[in-house]
Amino acid sequence: MNENPGFSLIGKTVLVTGASSGIGAHLARVASDAGARVVLGARRVERLQQLADEIRQTGGEAMAVALDVTDRDSVEAAFDAAQAAFGVVDVVLNNAGIGNGQRVLEISEADWRAILSTNLDGVWRVAQCAAQRLAKAQRPGSIVNIASMLGLRVGTGYSHYCAAKAGVVQLSKSLALELARYQIRVNAIAPGYFKTEMNDEYFDSEKGQAYIRDTVPMRRLGSLQELEGPFLLLASEAGAFMTGAVLAVDGGHLVGSL
Repeated sequence: MNENPGFSLIGKTVLVTGASSGIGAHLARVASDAGARVVLGARRVERLQQLADEIRQTGGEAMAVALDVTDRDSVEAAFDAAQAAFGVVDVVLNNAGIGNGQRVLEISEADWRAILSTNLDGVWRVAQCAAQRLAKAQRPGSIVNIASMLGLRVGTGYSHYCAAKAGVVQLSKSLALELARYQIRVNAIAPGYFKTEMNDEYFDSEKGQAYIRDTVPMRRLGSLQELEGPFLLLASEAGAFMTGAVLAVDGGHLVGSL
């Protein structure tokens, strides 16, 4: 029987999109702690450089690459740079995303396209690029897409965001089906409410705190540490027989009573 290496990422190259803050930055550190060479991708390169320096100071290997997931040339260039430095990317954390609440009667064409372009098209673009290179190199790999509980359930004022994240859920399942024969696994994590730079002002407010108490069965926000286990499970050999899965990490929100 083969020894199970568990949650280790030793010897793996992990590319993280949206790595300049929030979930992406946190899980990039987690990947490094698990032994991976980490490629940090985002548009805010100065922040990436700071994070890369931090990882290297703790003994890890990391590099920063300018990455705009809405631009094919930018995506290809990021993978080229990663491959030149560390070899073929083994694991992708497809985390880049944006959000702005707007009622459906008020959303402009530009705002609709911006959300879909980053949150859905960008996920597809990065996943395709990673899979093409893995298949060409005949290497197994793992793609972990960050979806949302709003891709499984809806919220008022987020029709564009819900549509994009629901697309990520179905895209993940479809890619899993097509890529399984190449030993490339595709899974998704659907987080509930976690405090990040995108939402900290709201969740610090009395209204935001009341909303969490009233709607999340656990009556609290998630902490970024609570995404570490699901990410490592899907990224590592611990989840070697998992593909097409969507893991909800939401404090029970999805099963909340109507």
